[in-house]
Amino acid sequence: MISFQHVTKTFGPVKAVVDISFEINHGEVIGFLGPNGAGKTTVMRLMTGFFPPTDGKVLIDGNDLFHANPSLRKKIGYLPENNPIYRDMVTRDYLSYVATLKGIPWSQRKLQIEAVVDQCQLESVLNRMIGKLSKGFQQRIGLAQALLGMPEILILDEPTNGLDPKQIIEMRNLIKDLGCRRTVILSTHTLSEVRKTCQRILILNHGRLIASGTEEELAKKVKHTQEIRIVLRGKMPDVKPLLERISGVSTVDHVGSVNDEKEYRIFCHDETDVRSEIARQVMAAGFELLSLQANQNNLEDIFLQFIEEKEKDSAHV
Repeated sequence: MISFQHVTKTFGPVKAVVDISFEINHGEVIGFLGPNGAGKTTVMRLMTGFFPPTDGKVLIDGNDLFHANPSLRKKIGYLPENNPIYRDMVTRDYLSYVATLKGIPWSQRKLQIEAVVDQCQLESVLNRMIGKLSKGFQQRIGLAQALLGMPEILILDEPTNGLDPKQIIEMRNLIKDLGCRRTVILSTHTLSEVRKTCQRILILNHGRLIASGTEEELAKKVKHTQEIRIVLRGKMPDVKPLLERISGVSTVDHVGSVNDEKEYRIFCHDETDVRSEIARQVMAAGFELLSLQANQNNLEDIFLQFIEEKEKDSAHV
């Protein structure tokens, strides 16, 4: 449904997006992940037709977004990072105004407004001034305006920015529900939002697409380090030298001790499963093994490793 073909966007001497290519299929919920300044918002604006690419093509259903009939853009609903609401308007009037701007026929307008009000749970604030509502309700109104016109593609730039924890959960659930019926593209630098909302992840850094895939697929592409935590009980003052001699162990950190109990973090090469050997060695040394827990890389680890590896590659160029 959406295709970027070698897209580059420059602003004078600044290259905001550099030779990006990807495809997004109908019904996918996609997360754009990256640090501030990575190019996420620029990619979103290119995808909405806010401005054209300097080079390359943006295709929607096989049609060039910037050379096709303008009606193609009706397929797209957009909630920018800076919510485009008028705070001195009443919610009902604002939604009616947006429906007029989008060219929704009068015969359909009431039904569509009622539908987005129901989806975004805005019934209680329909007759209230937007500027007097909470940030959470204001974000919901911004989402409602993006949904007017029943777009097939919904593009959300930092939709949970500035919300409190309860509002974040509510917005996240709403986005997941919307993703059941349309394609959703979510831009964020909040890792938990991507994990709990998106099916696939695209990682951007310095305007370049550096990785794409599910969390599991991305995990296979990075150099893993498995972390194992153990708690021992015994009289030996320090078991660290013993653990460091085990094949496959890279480093060992002593977390702390309470009486005869000692906790260690053991970092290993992920392709090596050393758990049974750790257990055998520590018990052979006379320790009681109270607990052993292996922690695989999570999305935070994967993201940081991709960024760090690309930074190293750039430094060597």
